[in-house]
Amino acid sequence: MATDTYTKVEDTKVGKKAAGPVGWVDDRLGLAGVARKNLRKVFPDHWSFMLGEIALWSFVVLLLSGVFLTFWFQPSMAEVVYDGSYEPLKGLEMSQAYASTLDISFDIRGGLLMRQIHHWAAHLFIAAMIVHMLRVFFTGAYRKPREINWLIGVGLLALGFIEGFAGYSLPDDLLSGTGLRFVDGLIRSIPIVGSYLEFFIFGGEFPGELIIPRLYMAHILLIPALLLGLIAAHMLLLVYHKHTQWPGPGRTNENVVGFPMLPVYAAKAGGFFFVVFGFTALLSATIQMNPVWAYGPYNPSEVTAGSQPDWYMGFSEGLVRLMPGWESTFFGYTWSWNVFIPGVGGLGLLFTSLALWPFIERWITKDNREHHLLVRPRNAPTRTALGVAGMTAFGVGWAAGGNDIIATQFGLDIYALTWVFRFGFFIFPVIAFLITKRICIGLQHADSDRILHGYETGVLERSPDGGYSERHAPLPVAGQYTLTARDRAPELAPAQTVDANGVEAPHNRRERVRVWLRDKYYAGAVDKPTADDVHHAEEHLGHFEGHPSDHGDDFRGVSDAGVPKVH
Repeated sequence: MATDTYTKVEDTKVGKKAAGPVGWVDDRLGLAGVARKNLRKVFPDHWSFMLGEIALWSFVVLLLSGVFLTFWFQPSMAEVVYDGSYEPLKGLEMSQAYASTLDISFDIRGGLLMRQIHHWAAHLFIAAMIVHMLRVFFTGAYRKPREINWLIGVGLLALGFIEGFAGYSLPDDLLSGTGLRFVDGLIRSIPIVGSYLEFFIFGGEFPGELIIPRLYMAHILLIPALLLGLIAAHMLLLVYHKHTQWPGPGRTNENVVGFPMLPVYAAKAGGFFFVVFGFTALLSATIQMNPVWAYGPYNPSEVTAGSQPDWYMGFSEGLVRLMPGWESTFFGYTWSWNVFIPGVGGLGLLFTSLALWPFIERWITKDNREHHLLVRPRNAPTRTALGVAGMTAFGVGWAAGGNDIIATQFGLDIYALTWVFRFGFFIFPVIAFLITKRICIGLQHADSDRILHGYETGVLERSPDGGYSERHAPLPVAGQYTLTARDRAPELAPAQTVDANGVEAPHNRRERVRVWLRDKYYAGAVDKPTADDVHHAEEHLGHFEGHPSDHGDDFRGVSDAGVPKVH
């Protein structure tokens, strides 16, 4: 017996030795079990989930191209006389930052292409994050238990804005210097402490001699480190909570239908990285971006005619252009409301609203359940309408940031255009809200009609009295399941103003506000048909020639309570 035991121990040791370095590491870290579980983790397959991957791979391209540029960029505002290859600027005084940018563009092999790739990847990174967050918002993917991941996404977007602006400012050309002057104005507009903050950030009065080195360190070290940390946390929470999925047959809150991490998803994601990299390189090689040599070195006394910020900062500049020239003087300080409210307050309101929305919606609806199935935007008409209204307000501000270009290109009066944008900032979102909600409710009616009355077969029938009608056939079970795989609207009970003893309930006013908002939130929404509704409709549909019902007398797509079932 002792021999057998000894033999088994020896066999185990031999097996460990056969595993080599991998077995040695696993003996000490125990990663095999964790890796085995996560490498087989299932991810759903849908094109909309690639939006987050575009942002991720664009960030990887940013890191790779940024490392290349750091070898030659000189983050110094010391004055030098340019003696490089670009003849029109030879002999001009400029900062070392601008001179090194010109050297990268004209004297370093592949330097201009890498600059272009870096700049295009930055735009793609922010655009993909915005579209990804819109997908999450409109499908309700931020609901419990993913509120923290939503907050991480808002933080990533805010850091992306800051990182993009920092990189945009580094070349120290006339255009980027104008953008820095704009930010200097935003800082100075902060009541009481604005001027002190300006001296602290710029190391003196604008522009100082320290802002480029400071932005450079933030751009290559501080902000990328924060982005990497938040991206890692975002991905870990994604794996921990499991991925959301679109409703459909076999998909519930308790499972995920898709492909495992290895080998399918890893291969697809790896290939998609090369697609993003190749597309970015193609854009960079064919479409010019930020030709700094055309602007010249920064001079605080000059402004580039028709200068525009990068597109993601256009919203902030547009609000400043729309704001009337309001100023006040209190306690010996000038309060520049015309800059502070639209510039600092506008961006602050944008990100604060995004961060608080999951908690506001949860308070209004009192929905504390976990949600792993996505919601079609039409089935949340108020949320979808609010999202479109916010996009409209952002679009008006963005367009207002280029009101001078629009006026000169189309021969319009810039003052009249500004007033149109001023009124439009408040009116257009309301119109967009009303139109979007009506469209969503109309689509809900269309879905309900398809479930109850079937789909149009394209077959025309003539009645005995000579009239014509189109034959309808019941939807397949899978189609009925997909259209009904959503929650029914809750019963809207009135606000409880008194308790069982007739005593006024605490927080009475707040509860009334919540109930009023809840009623408005669900107002107009069309509930999905129940099983009884479908049974009654199928009695009229019956069996059609050439299009028999798939269900016979039993409809299995919707349960008696209207909850989808899988068979």
